[in-house]
Amino acid sequence: MTETVSGSVTRGGKRKGLKMKRIFTKPGVHPYDEITWERRDVVMTNWRDGSINFEQRGVEFPEFWSVNAANIVTTKYFRGAVGTPQREWSLKQLVDRVVGMYTRTAVDNGYFASDEDVEIFDHELKHALVHQIFAFNSPVWFNVGTQSPQQVSACFILAVDDTMESILDWYKEEGVIFKGGSGSGVNLSRIRSSKELLSSGGTASGPVSFMRGADASAGTIKSGGATRRAAKMVVLDVDHPDIEEFIETKAREEDKVRALRDAGFDMDLGGKDIVSVQYQNANNSVRVSDEFMRAVDKGEQFGLRARLTGEVIEQVDAKDLFRKMAKAAWECADPGIQYDDTINDWHTSPETGRITASNPCSEYLHLDNSSCNLASINLMKFLKDDNSFDVANFVKLTELIITAMDVSITFADFPTEKIAETTRAYRQLGIGYANLGALLMATGHAYDSDGGRAVAGAITSLMTGVSYRRSAELAAVVGPYEGYARNADAHKRVMRKHAGANDGLRTIGTMDGKIHAEASKQWSECLKLGEKNGYRNAQASLLAPTGTIGLMMDCDTTGIEPDLALVKFKKLVGGGSMQIVNQTIPRALRQLGYQQESIEAIVEYIGEHGHVVDAPGLKREHYEVFDCAMGERAIAPMGHVRMMAAAQPFLSGAISKTVNLPESATIEDIEQVYMEGWRLGLKALAVYRDNCKVGQPLSAGNGATKDEAKSESKAAEPEVKVIEVNRPTRRRMPNSRPSVTTRFTVGGAKGYMTASSYPDDGLGEVFLKMSKQGSTLAGVMDAFSVAMSIGLQYGVPLETYVSKFVNMRFEPAGMTDDPDVRMATSVMDYIFRRLALDHLPYEERAALGIFSAAERTAQQRGEDPAVDKEALAQSAPIEAKAVQPAVPEPVREVKELTLESHQRFTADAPLCMTCGTKMRPAGSCYVCEGCGSTSGCS
Repeated sequence: MTETVSGSVTRGGKRKGLKMKRIFTKPGVHPYDEITWERRDVVMTNWRDGSINFEQRGVEFPEFWSVNAANIVTTKYFRGAVGTPQREWSLKQLVDRVVGMYTRTAVDNGYFASDEDVEIFDHELKHALVHQIFAFNSPVWFNVGTQSPQQVSACFILAVDDTMESILDWYKEEGVIFKGGSGSGVNLSRIRSSKELLSSGGTASGPVSFMRGADASAGTIKSGGATRRAAKMVVLDVDHPDIEEFIETKAREEDKVRALRDAGFDMDLGGKDIVSVQYQNANNSVRVSDEFMRAVDKGEQFGLRARLTGEVIEQVDAKDLFRKMAKAAWECADPGIQYDDTINDWHTSPETGRITASNPCSEYLHLDNSSCNLASINLMKFLKDDNSFDVANFVKLTELIITAMDVSITFADFPTEKIAETTRAYRQLGIGYANLGALLMATGHAYDSDGGRAVAGAITSLMTGVSYRRSAELAAVVGPYEGYARNADAHKRVMRKHAGANDGLRTIGTMDGKIHAEASKQWSECLKLGEKNGYRNAQASLLAPTGTIGLMMDCDTTGIEPDLALVKFKKLVGGGSMQIVNQTIPRALRQLGYQQESIEAIVEYIGEHGHVVDAPGLKREHYEVFDCAMGERAIAPMGHVRMMAAAQPFLSGAISKTVNLPESATIEDIEQVYMEGWRLGLKALAVYRDNCKVGQPLSAGNGATKDEAKSESKAAEPEVKVIEVNRPTRRRMPNSRPSVTTRFTVGGAKGYMTASSYPDDGLGEVFLKMSKQGSTLAGVMDAFSVAMSIGLQYGVPLETYVSKFVNMRFEPAGMTDDPDVRMATSVMDYIFRRLALDHLPYEERAALGIFSAAERTAQQRGEDPAVDKEALAQSAPIEAKAVQPAVPEPVREVKELTLESHQRFTADAPLCMTCGTKMRPAGSCYVCEGCGSTSGCS
């Protein structure tokens, strides 16, 4: 017989298909039988009032799974109504549901040579998933094997043409994707600018105007109804006539937020007035060309082109436009940048169409109206006890994952028919990894070092080389992708570019040398098989944020990111948490040659201080190994860019990563990052300057707003004439006065505040106690108490103190045990919020944006707190005659501390709208370590 299209039968009637090799499993032994399973209770409480919002008892997980990973999988991925027999209660059920669909589909479509190969595929997938060696992206866990549409893709790219019908279709398609819990991106550059005419003779609205409608739609739908916002990307080409308006759109909205906040409106995340702010539901990126970047470099003019004719309708100074991009990013982190010519130079399917856009996090870059499903490998699972990398098993696992991911496209459902057609015709995959930062630290490699970059480059090259080699093998069994024939020459050219980059990789040590040697073999075999068979997949690899699935795998670091901090908090069975030093650190110290006694001393020091500076016995040349994304020894911005550049030549897609800059960074620093990203061959880049967003108010360094700082500066200018003023008189407190003592905790630091009032009216004295008696902090707080008390007695209004000290930032900071003030940016921030709640009337506090829990609840219900008697009773100024000295009891004990007590970062990261925990960066997005919710992909 001749071969069928599927390749399942060959001449002689023999069954054709892949031969599978065992990696971790044993013949005749089911992978579940080698695991010790245990039952747990998962109970999640509401962060606002402590009530239970999720409860499932007796769930089953392997004993080595952390409490956090089990909680996230139970709440996020188990299907069926809670409390019904249909509800999944074991990780076995979840994995069986997903892997069962993959295995059945593979059998039905002739992927494997024998029943034995089918069993190996099934068992190896189950073993790898339950042992947290890799994970599929979230839509797989949500949908596969259920009655819902079998959507497996997390990333979508849409297309919009210059017609009203196409624009309305865009709104509709985005809404469908968001409703399914995924994200999408789109390039609006085909839409005529506001400087061009319509066929009717009128002037076009321009793409920015249509962004308003899409933004409102996304804000209403949200992403799956669960996360902080819908995940979307909007791209505009740098030669579009409306590019300047696009660049400044979000920065202007940030100015609006600041003005409204200062006017007393509730502009907190989730506040009732924040909905008036536009363009907040998308990441914006400018698509720049090599022509533009060269014009910037040379200081030349650059032409903006009409959309329909392509003619230049306006000349602009390229350097000036580039600076406006950097200035907007400096102000509000948007827009990001995408390098168009670099992206399309690595495009495997250019005969079908150009790559014009990306998914929300910028790692998936391919054809319009297409999608990509993701999977990420946990690199720490391949670090052997002798600190060598398990190259052989990494190769086998990559083969397994690529096979499974390709199978998923065969059974997958898609939100639109256009996306279905493109994805089935090009079969884009997105294999990636997580825990690179932990792997580098554990093996004694600094993240920002030649050695660290060599390891990252070698691993990425090996992963992509194996992926495309397996894709060529799949093409021999089930055929190449439908669009391969018209793009064969281009696809093979890109494969040679990858292989050439691998040849140019310079290795440093034994570890990366061995990985690189295997990568070279894989690329050689890939080119040979691809020439013979073609390829099954137009795209194979990228680096995603790995937010929720990174937590599912108990990864210390996400995607390509370095470690966030040296100290973390571990959830405990039964609730609460404990502070632990990263377990990677002792392993790294052993690798660097330290003895156990020194390791214990260094770890103890890190646990107390949160960093390694001046740690006893630690050599200064080893400090860099423990550098993190933020904190005392933060990795320099260009260190992030160089790491991205080390991995980018070996990826089909791009990298979801934000280059973090300190608050002190300049616009010129951002310009340099953007320019170096282009020179080093990156495909996309985003930046974030600490505290640039107005989600938490900006400060001028001393708690005053920038506007206040300017006015104070003007007031400080010398005047010619001398004005005599009356000297204030001090109104001393009586010997007997009513007072209230409040015990509080901020970021794990405990303190006491005693506030005394005049018998007739008003606060007149405050005493603060923190830390041990005789310590520097205790002395400073005593001195501050005296200074403030004297100020109050000389007539300084309390609201003046509050306006100056609220939002002041320093450590300790983070969660408090006060239900009215859940988060504080410092002890001062907490103290003056509490004093305002206790001693200022509602109207004055509202102008400062300070509300009690009861008042916020009333606002969420649409009620007016000012006429809520219960709220007013709780928030009214203390009547001196009615107050007796007391220590108020907190509503509930807060057992979970915050990392910010040891770090200086993400003060303006959003709170998770599901559980209230401060989120942390994951690629270009944010992830909640408490419940697994994300603001982006996977």
